[in-house]
Amino acid sequence: MGSTSSLNLPLLMSLVIGCPVAASASNFYQDFDITWGDGRGKIVNNGEVLTLSLDKASGSGFQSKNEYLFGKIDMQLKLVPGNSAGTVTAYYLSSKGSTWDEIDFEFLGNLSGDPYILHANVFSQGKGNREQQFYLWFDPTADFHTYSILWNPQRTIFSVDGTPIREFKNTESLGVPFPKNQPMRIYSSSWNADDWATRGGLVKTDWTQAPFTASYRNFNADACVWSNEASSCKSNPLSSASTNNAWFSQELDSTSQQRLQWVPKNYMIYNYCTDAKRFPQGLPPECNMS
Repeated sequence: MGSTSSLNLPLLMSLVIGCPVAASASNFYQDFDITWGDGRGKIVNNGEVLTLSLDKASGSGFQSKNEYLFGKIDMQLKLVPGNSAGTVTAYYLSSKGSTWDEIDFEFLGNLSGDPYILHANVFSQGKGNREQQFYLWFDPTADFHTYSILWNPQRTIFSVDGTPIREFKNTESLGVPFPKNQPMRIYSSSWNADDWATRGGLVKTDWTQAPFTASYRNFNADACVWSNEASSCKSNPLSSASTNNAWFSQELDSTSQQRLQWVPKNYMIYNYCTDAKRFPQGLPPECNMS
């Protein structure tokens, strides 16, 4: 990628001033397609709720009708209850191709009473290996909780119920690729990963508990839709005239910074930036940023 940190100005100048894509009263029929699972993915309650189920024969998945290039994406999820060991529910943004970009939430199931693991990763130009893992400070199977991705040219922020848990900054100046040129769709899937998901594969999926079902509601995308090589947001993104798209230049304020420190201190269980054995030639350059 080189060491340039300059943004793609012709692309950015075509983006962002006031273009909320979906209202909070979302309709899954309008916004998403169930793409696989042979009936295991369902849209119910007049389009207000989507469910994905997994059984021994197959999992299921959906994707957004739209592609996005920058935005703030919110979705409420209620994860698989009970003994969910071996299962994974993935919810992520991704582009296509061999040098794809991806911003990734994965929820790794566990035995009844043991905590879920939230796995967060960022891929840019086909390269990932930027995993962080967390326990959650609540039971994600008892009710719906909001999982958010804020994605702008400077940073990507993962949040849970409004609390930031991870910030991945644009460090192109250090030669680290950042996802900023490829439009991405929203995807989600429920699938069996008992070869690795729970205790490194030691705990297998108990198929007598199937089907395993996760539920989704209240999708919201305050974002720019990418279609026919153009953004739905035409105005100068560098203008300060709009408050609708505060996310485009948003950064963490002091309160959010404190909350971001609180989560890793209390709930992080893995951070690639501290895994010296994994990177014998030295930690990735972004890990040295304060």
